[in-house]
Formats: sequence, structure tokens, C-alpha cells
Amino acid sequence: MANDDFDILDTTIDTLGEARINSPILKELLGADESIFRNETENVLVQVNPKRIMKMIKAGKTPPAFEQAGPRKKIYFDPSKLKCAVTTCGGLCPGLNNIIRSIVLELHYIYGVKHIYGFPYGLQGFVPEYRHEVVELTPARVVNIHEMGGTILGSSRGPQDIDVIVDCLERMNIGILFMIGGDGTLMAASIINQTIKKRGLKISVICIPKTIDNDIHMVSKSFGFDSAVDIATAAVKGAHKEAEGYPNGIGLIKLMGRYSGFIAATAALAQQDVNFVLIPEIDFDLEGENGLLKKLEARLEKRKHAVILIAEGAGQKFFEKHEKEYDASGNIKLHDIGLYLKDRINGYFKNRKMSISLKYIDPSYMVRSLPANSNDHVYCTFLGRDAVHAGMAGKTDMIVGHWNNHFVHVPVSLTAGKRKQVNPGGKLWQTVLEATGQGSMVND
Repeated sequence: MANDDFDILDTTIDTLGEARINSPILKELLGADESIFRNETENVLVQVNPKRIMKMIKAGKTPPAFEQAGPRKKIYFDPSKLKCAVTTCGGLCPGLNNIIRSIVLELHYIYGVKHIYGFPYGLQGFVPEYRHEVVELTPARVVNIHEMGGTILGSSRGPQDIDVIVDCLERMNIGILFMIGGDGTLMAASIINQTIKKRGLKISVICIPKTIDNDIHMVSKSFGFDSAVDIATAAVKGAHKEAEGYPNGIGLIKLMGRYSGFIAATAALAQQDVNFVLIPEIDFDLEGENGLLKKLEARLEKRKHAVILIAEGAGQKFFEKHEKEYDASGNIKLHDIGLYLKDRINGYFKNRKMSISLKYIDPSYMVRSLPANSNDHVYCTFLGRDAVHAGMAGKTDMIVGHWNNHFVHVPVSLTAGKRKQVNPGGKLWQTVLEATGQGSMVND
């Protein structure tokens, strides 16, 4: 996003109405005082460049800022009568169970909400024809789920009838719907909220953005990303040892990253044994003087081994002649750049009559389904509990995100349908280039 775009953001958070009920938090948190409460004047600036801020102020404009997340002194819903719903959508990601757990524990113990329901298999759980049974979420049910990977609620992809979903919410008298998912989920949440408003219902829709690729727009870091980097780093260590163990050894690792290469770039810096990092944001050629194959050959002649990291969405230009296919969510099915690259590397060195030992590693599904690490566990705790605070205060059509070192409320409209990517001129990619020495791999 360009700097000028930040200046015109509408960061207003929609609410169901005036919050008039005293929060029970102080009664539950012994030793706490009113300083724990946040209000709508405690905001976090979106743009922190002093020159741009002063320029806006001199022009008579108010710099855009996000509401700070956290408990409010007054809440909208009566906890004794409230029913809440939780669902997880899209692909698996470390931390899903942690989010569910933190939502349930905060609702139950801090606000006294006793009716919390898990809707299985994403949006399918709201549709009668699938006949998925609703799960009652109690502290006893969720107490140990953070130790497991995946999600106890299951997940699914693909659109469902929004009117049918809202019918279900209305029938069950749900007051707050917590949706945990990626970009497709956020867009569905926006339509669900619009339908709720058209019907004149008082249902809060709160989203916790989920993507292992860390590509949620207007969110500095998504949960599960730290865990993914940890597991990817272990794969890099293994690939490096394999490559070192044989003459002309090559470790080739494919990591997740459909459109954004944050996992690959960060893992390369976490374990600086990588010689080439290929991500969707940066073009590369295979043939020619600057192409990967020539540079890989030079690396082997010099050091006798090499490690290559490639994000799953990189190099899709090599499949332009193939027919496009789509998954249930409408996403383009990516061609397997890892296997393609493996075949091209083996073929190139075979033609050069140069013996190599290539080991191919694809830890993608292991990365997705393992439990969250300690950092992500803490991060999920913040996100889940702040989602509850927002919902109880009657806020809606928003996500809980992290921005400029604060947890904040972000309107769904600012992030749905948009994508964060590695900046080719930014610090992350600059440091990757310094660490690998790979330079440009595009022929002029």
C-alpha cells in the first residue's frame, strides 16, 4: 500500500448500539483496577512517519488510527443471556486450537458466558443439509487442546448460502459469531454482516485472521507464522546437512507461500545456510547467464554444495501454457514448482555430465498441522481474548490484528480481498540478498 493510501483509510469500527452494561471484569480479576479498560480515544496511528503525520495535521486532517483492542468499561451484551458461536474455516494452521481455547476461557471465566457453541467444518456447520452436530465448548472440553495441532472443530473450504447461515444464527439466538480464517473467510464474514444488518438483527461478527503465509493485509503478523518458520528452519538444517554430506549435494526445500514469500525469506534468515531463495514477489529465470541453473552450477564448483528454498507460489510463469484449475474456494490451483525445479535441475546437470546428489524436501503439511510454538501460543491468547472483549462491547464487522506493536481493531473492509507481500525494496528482502549473495536471477 502506498503512503498516500494510508492517509485516507476509514478505520471506523461498526457497533450494534450503545454499550450500557457494566463489565464484570474487575470482579473477576483480583487486584485489577480501571486502568485495564480501553476506550475509543486510545488509538494507534496507522502511519508512524513523523513527516507524513505533520503534513496531514498542517493540512487540517486527522491522521488515521486504529482502535486499541482490550476490555471496555461498558459492554453491550448481558453475559447471563448470551450465546456465542465459534467456527474455523480454510486450511489448517498452527494455533487454531489455541485461539478456540482462549475465546472459550475468556467468555466463561471472565465474562460468565455459559453458552458457547462450536460449529464444525467451517461454514458447513451452519447449513442443515450437512447435518454436522454443534459442539458445546466448555472449559473442560478445551483445556488441553492447545497441545494438539489442527482444529477440534474441523474445517472446510468453499462458499455456502449466506442466508442459510444467518437463518441458523437467528434460530439459535446467537449474539456473537467468532470466525477464524483467511481472506475467503473475511470476505464471507463481510457478507454475513451485511445480511445481518439488512434483517435488523443484533449479532456481532468478530474475525481472527488466519494465514500461515502471513499475507493478511493491514496485519503486521498473523498467528501460526512463528511456528511455521520454526518448522521450516528445521527443514533447512536437515537439507543443509544432506547437501554437505555428498559431492555436489543440493538441498531443495519447498515451503508454503502461495502469493507471499514471508516464510521462505524469514526461514532463510533464521538459519543462514541457504544460497538461493525463490519467492512469488521476485521474478527469476532458469536459463541464461543470470538464471538459477548457471548460478547453481557456479556455487557447486566453488563450494561443492547448495541449499535452495522455494515458496510454493514462485515460478508459476513456467506453467503459463497449462490450463488453470480452481479449488472449492475459487483459488487457482498452483502447479508444483518444487517437483518442476527438481526435474529441471537434474536434467540440466545430466546434460552437463556433472554428477549431483539432490534431496527434495516438502514439509508443507507437517508445518500446517503441528501445534503452535510458545510464541504463537502467547500471541493466540492475546488475539482470542481481545476478540472476546470486542464482541462483548458490541463491536462488529472487524478483525483483531496487530499493528505498530499494539493489538487493534481493524474493519474487515480494509483487509478482505487484499494481500500483504514481501517488499522487493524492503528490509526483509534486502537482508535475504545480503545473506545469500544470490543477486538478481533475471536475464536483461
